[in-house]
Amino acid sequence: MSDHHVVVVGGGFGGLQLVNGLKGAGVKITLVDRRNHHLFQPLLYQVATTILSTSEIAWPIRRLYAERPDVTVLLGEVTDVDSGAKTVSLRNGMTLGYDTLVLATGATHAYFGRDEWEPVAPGLKTLEDATTIRRRVLLAFEKAEMEADPAIRDALLTFTIVGAGPTGVELAGIIAELAHFTLPKEFRNIDTRKTRVVLVEAGPRVLPTFAEELSAYAQKALEKLGVEVLLGKPVTECRADGVQIGETFVPSRTIVWAAGVTASPAARWIDVPADRAGRVIVERDLSAPGLPDVFVIGDTASVIREDGKPVPGIAPAAKQQGGYVAKVIRARLSGKPAPAPFRYRHQGSLATIGQSAAIIDFGRIKLKGWIAWWIWGLAHIYFLIGTRSRFSVAWSWLWIYLSGQHSARLITQRDTMREEG
Repeated sequence: MSDHHVVVVGGGFGGLQLVNGLKGAGVKITLVDRRNHHLFQPLLYQVATTILSTSEIAWPIRRLYAERPDVTVLLGEVTDVDSGAKTVSLRNGMTLGYDTLVLATGATHAYFGRDEWEPVAPGLKTLEDATTIRRRVLLAFEKAEMEADPAIRDALLTFTIVGAGPTGVELAGIIAELAHFTLPKEFRNIDTRKTRVVLVEAGPRVLPTFAEELSAYAQKALEKLGVEVLLGKPVTECRADGVQIGETFVPSRTIVWAAGVTASPAARWIDVPADRAGRVIVERDLSAPGLPDVFVIGDTASVIREDGKPVPGIAPAAKQQGGYVAKVIRARLSGKPAPAPFRYRHQGSLATIGQSAAIIDFGRIKLKGWIAWWIWGLAHIYFLIGTRSRFSVAWSWLWIYLSGQHSARLITQRDTMREEG
């Protein structure tokens, strides 16, 4: 093993793909992440909506690299990078020297300057976010069951999702199914079928990155499930008692934010240009401008395709970038010519609407409905890590299909009824 030290910040799709791509390269690798697990984010909304448990979509990073003595895993938070001295500073005071640095630190929620909305309108990026949303959804029904005031009861049974991208659409569909089909027989004082699920989008259509015909299908499928879709109406206020949508105030005790993201502060750490979302504007080999030994990938990077459009912030893109940077590092270490500039290969866009329909956009080929849902499910099971997770998720989905019952509906936090106001 050589003395070349590669520090990777972030254990998401891009970071792990890079580490996997450097297997056998003869370098020392240190992987730093704020959490001890890798998260399969495409299914995070299913944890938030009681379909899957946390252990089915997350895996300890140390376990993944237990058989890789070249990989050291550190649980820590990066606070700064000194690109001149080639060091990375952690919050606990530890400093790591590097020969090559890869920043794969992802993104977080963007509230467009209204960060005070976050406590009442949590986003969905982490397991903690998912379990917070799940708790609030389940508590809303429990509190409504005991509420005597009709107005408060209606507000408790109104769920508002802000943003109609894939996450917003998927959340709205599952919450509607949960309320209208899974829960009705379990409550005595409320009719959960009267639950309102409101999906708000400032733009002209849901799923704006998909073809218009698929977007229209998705909207009809949501409305068939009972979701109220409000388009062209920006949210101007989020409060504990509801949401201001244009000129209308909607009393709603559960709000979920799915309207935008902003990159990690990586651009500030290395003092390089960033786009409006805070993503580093990288070179064609995914290195940071003026810093050939620093690479930026995934949601932290702004990468422009040949057609002038940005590479989407999705898992396949991050994995492609991680694999590409591993090839660049290998070429440099072996003295071979550098690979051609990074080129993103779009493998299609997928989104589900509830548990019975989906849309898939492969470009020339577009699918919708039941067959798209099956393809969506098989694709997600395939990309899960390990046979156990694949079997567990497949069984959970089959159980819901056969019984209509969600398997992860436990509220486990202490002082449950005193939380969330």
